[in-house]
Parts: sequence; C-alpha cells; structure tokens
Amino acid sequence: MRPGYNQQTRKKTKMKLTKIFNVAIIIAAVAGSVSVCSAQNSASAAATTTTTQSTAPYTEGGVWQITMVKTKTGMGDDYLKALASIFKSTNDEAKKQGIIKDYKILIGDAATQQDYDILLMVEYPNMAALDGLRDKTDPIGAKMVGSEDQQRQLAVKRLEIREIMGDKTMREITLK
Repeated sequence: MRPGYNQQTRKKTKMKLTKIFNVAIIIAAVAGSVSVCSAQNSASAAATTTTTQSTAPYTEGGVWQITMVKTKTGMGDDYLKALASIFKSTNDEAKKQGIIKDYKILIGDAATQQDYDILLMVEYPNMAALDGLRDKTDPIGAKMVGSEDQQRQLAVKRLEIREIMGDKTMREITLK
C-alpha cells in the first residue's frame, strides 16, 4: 500500500467516486455515463504525489476514471452518436477549463456476452483533482444538458441502448 493511502482514505475516495459516477450518469445521460472530472488549479494539484524519497519502481502519473459500457445489440452506432454529442462537448469544456487533462474512448469486440465493448476514459492530474468535483462539473452539466430533472429523464433513456458494466479509478505510472 502506498504511504499515506490508508483504508480511510480509500473509503473516502470510493465514496466520492460513487457520488461522481452517479452525477456523471445524469450529466452525460444523452451520451452515456461518464464522469466529467475536476481538478484543483493550484500548483500542488498539478504536481505528482511522488517524492524523491520514494523507493517505488515507478513514478506516479495521472489518474484515469474508466467506465466499462456494454451497448445493446445493434445500438453501438446510436450510442457513439450520443457520445459525440454530450460526452465530447462536456469533456472538451472540462479540458478547456483545466478540470481534466484528457479523455478517450476505446471500442472493441466483447470477449463474452457479459463483457463490455466500449471504454470511456477521463484523465485527472492526480487523486486530489477529485476533491470539489461537483462544484466544478455541475455548471458544465447544467450548460450542456439542462436541469437536474432533464438530466434524470435523459439518463433513463440511456438505459435503452447501453448497460454500465462497472467503473474503475486507476493511476497511470511510468516505470523507472
């Protein structure tokens, strides 16, 4: 376990990510479920958490929120069109504001009937970037999608074309 990353920190992070994911489903309802992430704009938020005293065989990089999506049969193109609308616009705005570093979409064949076929990935500068997320992303959701009620209605429509198989938060590393 990394220094300073104890069970309580992990539990708080998981709770924050659950809230983030639930908000993201509403925000990106037209396009699918994705977190639009936020970052603090301070120098400390932009810096990695690795110290020169670390004996880890790697250097910590950005943090990726990854959502695994299974599109329903014959609905892949419809879902991608929706992603082109809301997912792209909300993440472009978040990137422009410095809230996220980058985002990506990966598509491929599902290995089994229970597997995902689309990965939605949003990169944050570091774990601290998840703090204060809603304060920074709610205005983007309101601008791109509308009121909370409108966001909920659109989230229900997304259920017709895709299923969220799960989500993960993972840190990118560079081996030394």
